[in-house]
Amino acid sequence: MHSHLPGPGRRTPVSTYRLQLGQDLTFAEAEKALPYLDTLGVTDLYLSPVLQAAPGSTHGYDVVDHTRISDTMGGREGLERLAAAAHARGMGVVADVVPNHMAVPAPAWHNRALWSVLKHGPESPYAGWFDVDLAEGEGLLMPVLGARIGTVLAAGELVLDHAVVPGDGGTGEEQPVLRYYDHLFPVRPETEDLPLAELVGRQHYRLAYWRVADEELNYRRFFDVGSLAGIRVEDAEVFDATHALLLELFEAGVVDGFRIDHPDGLADPRGYLRRLGDATGGAWVAAEKILEEGEELPDDWPVAGTTGYDTAWRLHALQVDPDGAVPLAGLLHEVTGEHTTLDDLVEEAKRQIVETSLYAETHLLTTMLADICREDVRLRDHTFRSLQDCVTELVVAFGRYRAYVVPGETAPPLAERVVHEAADVARSRLDPDRHDTLDVVVDLVLGREVGSAGRQGEERRAELVVRFPQVCGAVMAKGVEDTAYYRWTHLVSLCEVGGAPEHFGIGPDELHEHARRTAESWPATMTAGSTHDTKRGEDVRSRIGAIAAHANAWTALVRRLREATADLRPADLDGRTENLLWQTLAGTWTPAGPIEADRLTAYLVKAAREQKAWTTWTAPDETREEGLVRYATDLLIHSDVVAGFTGWVEQVAPTVRRSVLATKLLQLTVPGVADVYQGTEVTGTSLVDPDNRRPVDLEALASTLAALDAGRTPSDLAEEKLVVTAAALRLRRAHPGAFVGEDAGYEPLPVTTGRAVAFARRDAAGPRVAVVATRLGDTSGLAEATVVLPEPTPGEAWRSVLTGSTEDGGAVHLGDLLGSWPVALLVAEPTGAVEGTDGATA
Repeated sequence: MHSHLPGPGRRTPVSTYRLQLGQDLTFAEAEKALPYLDTLGVTDLYLSPVLQAAPGSTHGYDVVDHTRISDTMGGREGLERLAAAAHARGMGVVADVVPNHMAVPAPAWHNRALWSVLKHGPESPYAGWFDVDLAEGEGLLMPVLGARIGTVLAAGELVLDHAVVPGDGGTGEEQPVLRYYDHLFPVRPETEDLPLAELVGRQHYRLAYWRVADEELNYRRFFDVGSLAGIRVEDAEVFDATHALLLELFEAGVVDGFRIDHPDGLADPRGYLRRLGDATGGAWVAAEKILEEGEELPDDWPVAGTTGYDTAWRLHALQVDPDGAVPLAGLLHEVTGEHTTLDDLVEEAKRQIVETSLYAETHLLTTMLADICREDVRLRDHTFRSLQDCVTELVVAFGRYRAYVVPGETAPPLAERVVHEAADVARSRLDPDRHDTLDVVVDLVLGREVGSAGRQGEERRAELVVRFPQVCGAVMAKGVEDTAYYRWTHLVSLCEVGGAPEHFGIGPDELHEHARRTAESWPATMTAGSTHDTKRGEDVRSRIGAIAAHANAWTALVRRLREATADLRPADLDGRTENLLWQTLAGTWTPAGPIEADRLTAYLVKAAREQKAWTTWTAPDETREEGLVRYATDLLIHSDVVAGFTGWVEQVAPTVRRSVLATKLLQLTVPGVADVYQGTEVTGTSLVDPDNRRPVDLEALASTLAALDAGRTPSDLAEEKLVVTAAALRLRRAHPGAFVGEDAGYEPLPVTTGRAVAFARRDAAGPRVAVVATRLGDTSGLAEATVVLPEPTPGEAWRSVLTGSTEDGGAVHLGDLLGSWPVALLVAEPTGAVEGTDGATA
């Protein structure tokens, strides 16, 4: 059996449908949607986190209680009913798991483990849960105050009070608390009678001004989110306690597989995944691992694969015309006045993150290194300042999320190479006097013996080996995806999670090579088009990507509209933000017009703050933000803008249609388990979260699909996308062995034009499904081009699911194969079954 397929008797999804659960979509509401999802062709539900989350959570990744299923969603009973109804239809259930962190909620008692640690400190039974050394210093830093502690105390805003704390010690008795507006904190036993200032200083936590967090935070958090505290899931007891309910549900057959959130934040990702694999007997597990270009998922991870970002960016890049790169670069300079490169932006952004929001994390690394060097006579001349310089440069230079080194094990060759590559870049940026120190830092983060002999296994050195890659991942996420990718506006659709925007488009051969490697090594990985974490929905990417195929027309349009609206444009409007604004209009303007002003402006303000150039989350420039909002709102109703974008939408419609349908069909048929993010079976205008978590009217989609299945011709691109999605999902379900089985094969098919890509999917019996997708804007000569279809099994022929036509194997003209569609989906069927078939949606 393939090493990355699930264990014996464990379910492999053929396709998944992501449901973003919460107040707007409870387990009961999801259960009502099952008939539609079944009809669509989905084989497995993919549920957002189901454990009890913080009050008001809109996503579920802020877990507060691992022993309960979310009350808001319907509790354990609701989940079990949903799973039973799904299983009755032959559908499986995949649950999203958040092993890296828990919420720091308000009030804190919602997280009983955290409340216990805050109250009892090292004596708490949960003291080992959180990634902080409670035996040292002043306890957990709680940076929740709106001003410095002295100011808060003087103003009387922090008071000693009493409150009934639900669930504390199994009772709800009243107990003393410190109250700061909505925040409640426990009072350490036997300190409640002290004067307030002394009482505050005697707690197992330190209440602090919120700005202190980025400089002095003493617990590991999720990236730079102080309200999400890291937990030590590498500890067997913590793993058992936080996974007991999920594993119980798995053993009971309620849950069939898992999606693992952000494993790179863990101390030992491989160890965690191995423990999970052992506990489930090899369940299907997809890990949310962000792979940089050229990076492979570690082969020793016992998982089916990733959550699909690696496929998503390639499928979009396939539809981006490289000829658009130069004219769009010219427009970029015109609007922003910059000549910078993406590499320069990435370095600048990562350096900014290291010096600001993740300063506490990098400072901790330096402190650990300084302690190690101070305690070893052979290393003590490496100063704190020199170590700090080396840590900064090494983290900034790191080209991927992390290297995988386990304390006590020799660093793998790949980890050594990755660290040394970063060190080479860091060395070029450091004064020569720092080079010896850098060598020491490299040896220490790789777990090598350096300095005095025999000290390699010391606890402090082992902790550094763990901490360094955790910080690298956080800096990568915040510096690249959450900063540089908002600043780089050459073509913003390329700036996606796990993307490679330095590649302005890829060709069919690159896609085939990626698919070949996937089929060979990770055949049951996940493929994705949109996720809850993508910067914009797949259709918004397609509309923006079409700019590249019409780059000269686009630059002319933007110049014309900038001139027409010059009197409205704020004098201090940031150029990067403006370029992002124009492309976002292109991405969200459809034949129905633009998106709502409040959605557009909320996105633009978030994007501008993520740029961290002229406004930020921590220091918003409200005056300039108001100017941006006013300008964007005015654009949506300006007559020249409306006329310009109405014409633009008409001009690029064929290119957008080709990109939307081809991207979706390829995503659903290349190697891997195909995921559909809720609602993306039709076209949409979703932007980054929370916009992409808006409720989806699944009932309306069910009605539309029923009408299409009854023979109604699709009325627009949204309905065409639904036809294509249903056709592909149903074929996957009918022929699972060709897509995810042990014998699932992928065969590129010869095509006589670079404007199309084609392949066949095989099972043990031979070719089952053939796929043809066109690409880019210029389709001249496309109809006369040919694709060579495999010879079907004797007695079978190829039937086009979309047109009903039939073909034998061999060379076929694309014009004959595609008909009025820009894509073709063919299935090999017995010739008797093929005759007279015209089913539009399979």
